[in-house]
Amino acid sequence: MSADEFSAATPITRFLIEEQRRVNAQPGAVCSGGFTALIHDVRLACKRIAALIGKGALANALGDAGTLNAQGEAQKKLDVLANEIFVRTNEWGGQLAGMLSEEQEDPYEIPPQYPRGPYLLLFDPLDGSSNIDVNVAVGSIFSVLRCPQGVTEPTAEHFLQPGSAQVCAGYAIYGPATMLVLSTGRGVHGFTLDREIGEFSLTHPNLRIPATTSEFAINASNSRHWEPAVRRYVHECLEGQSGARGRDFNMRWIASLVAETHRILMRGGVFMYPRDRRDPGRPGRLRLLYEANPIGFLIEQAGGRASTGFGPVLEVTPERLHQRVSFIFGAREEVERIERYHRDHNEFELDVPLFGTRGLFTTPTV
Repeated sequence: MSADEFSAATPITRFLIEEQRRVNAQPGAVCSGGFTALIHDVRLACKRIAALIGKGALANALGDAGTLNAQGEAQKKLDVLANEIFVRTNEWGGQLAGMLSEEQEDPYEIPPQYPRGPYLLLFDPLDGSSNIDVNVAVGSIFSVLRCPQGVTEPTAEHFLQPGSAQVCAGYAIYGPATMLVLSTGRGVHGFTLDREIGEFSLTHPNLRIPATTSEFAINASNSRHWEPAVRRYVHECLEGQSGARGRDFNMRWIASLVAETHRILMRGGVFMYPRDRRDPGRPGRLRLLYEANPIGFLIEQAGGRASTGFGPVLEVTPERLHQRVSFIFGAREEVERIERYHRDHNEFELDVPLFGTRGLFTTPTV
């Protein structure tokens, strides 16, 4: 790397300090060094997780842990280790009043020997861990909320804030290169980890999602359970140039929310994990507070749209810590089209298999 290239690669420390100065230059605005310190601790946790993942089987970190998380799902060893890294790296610094993790049923209380701060940290320590044993990219997702003023020992209700209340959100992706992508409400920026110096540097400033796309991601194995609105959209995409959309689409599926998000931020697209008919009382599969909200915040900051299929995901008022939600995001025009289909073309079809004509993505006719 030349001297000019080195100087152009802004370290994340400098970026955060300059952002703090810009905010504080505005009348009445206050951005504390404590917030900057918090993001530094999150960055350090992601670096530690990246180092552990990079060792793989050499660190005896692969395989099942033999335990279940808060939702009754089997944990991988790396789920448990990544959660421990996030907790231990962030509990002591004095910036947090509490934490919430996918891997723990209740909020994590800051130990009494450490000072309390004004923020809440919510995270999925290792998204996509089912891919880890086959060496596919996985990631960590995080969200930062303000703890209500005067609260030093937050309970579950203090975490139940809509995504619009986030002050920062981001993810780390552990792939061929480790990247940290985040937003403090002033656009979305990507930082790549330089392993030689151990620091993240700004490599992808001001990421923007094109308004339209010819690429979508969905788990087609669930097609028999989809609502009519989703079936209609996917069917039109698969018809290609000869169909209603008049162009060909590519379909992708990685089974890692971070990896899907990263692809969309880098080159566009739309992601769908809609609610389905397997459990009518379950509105979706992804967790609202530490998956859909932080990813939705990034997508909206990058000019895309993040939705439940029926409206903005960031406007959903949480009712439970591990609440699930349907989640559709990416290119604004495509997400808005899917929302229209949910409004106008989402009558459930009659279940009459003796007389219905069925195909992989077609809606039965009677």
